[in-house]
Amino acid sequence: MKETIAEIKRWLEAKERLTEEELARLQDDPRVGVRKLAARYMREQNRHQKEQARLEKMWHYEKQFRQRGLSLIAGIDEAGRGPLAGPVVAAAVMLPEQFQAEGLNDSKQLTAEERQRLRDRIEAEAIAIGIGMVDASEIDRCNILQATFQAMRIAVSQLDPAPEIVLVDAVTIPNLSVPQQGIIKGDSLSHSIAAASVIAKTTRDEWMAEIAKKYPVYGFERNMGYGTSEHLKALYEYGPSPVHRRSFAPVRSALEEQGEQLSLLGEKT
Repeated sequence: MKETIAEIKRWLEAKERLTEEELARLQDDPRVGVRKLAARYMREQNRHQKEQARLEKMWHYEKQFRQRGLSLIAGIDEAGRGPLAGPVVAAAVMLPEQFQAEGLNDSKQLTAEERQRLRDRIEAEAIAIGIGMVDASEIDRCNILQATFQAMRIAVSQLDPAPEIVLVDAVTIPNLSVPQQGIIKGDSLSHSIAAASVIAKTTRDEWMAEIAKKYPVYGFERNMGYGTSEHLKALYEYGPSPVHRRSFAPVRSALEEQGEQLSLLGEKT
């Protein structure tokens, strides 16, 4: 008795891999539904192979340093250089060699749900995690780049045990006490940097969602401090909050407009 299409579908879902003969049998089946199942299986296999190749590529730098005898390898990345409000956050993460990195990628390429699932796994399995946060007033005082470096140094200093090498996305961190290796597009080429990207992004998003309760008019829980139309409208209507970066042009412009309005009001009175 020939298997039904539903039975073949369940059989395929339970199979990790088909033999060439099994696949050929499905592809030669006279039923369109069976041939469609075979085609879907091939697409899934291709997707899986590409993901495995991507993951293998993302271990390249970590493997390179392990071959040199280094085992405590930290990735570091930041979140929040561009927003008009809130802190810049850096995270440093050391992953074990056996960490299963499926799905791990630059945090900007992931959904909020994917980032949270990965964060839970990273926090459960990482050798160490460090987080550095520098607030808006310090960003205004020393500029966003120097504030980012400061957050990165804080994050690295919190790692216990201390790293033997730090992999950094694209930049060189001044005055860092441990050796470092800059990697262009590092958050898509290093698992350690990608993990740091996820931790930094989710940590900052949580902070912005919490501060939104104190300053609800700006929609921080939705825009995370970035200059969306909703945010800019509230900025010009209500003026900046204490967590806005006054050295950033849109915030400075809103302050100037607010000052002009107060000046005009004073002239009228």
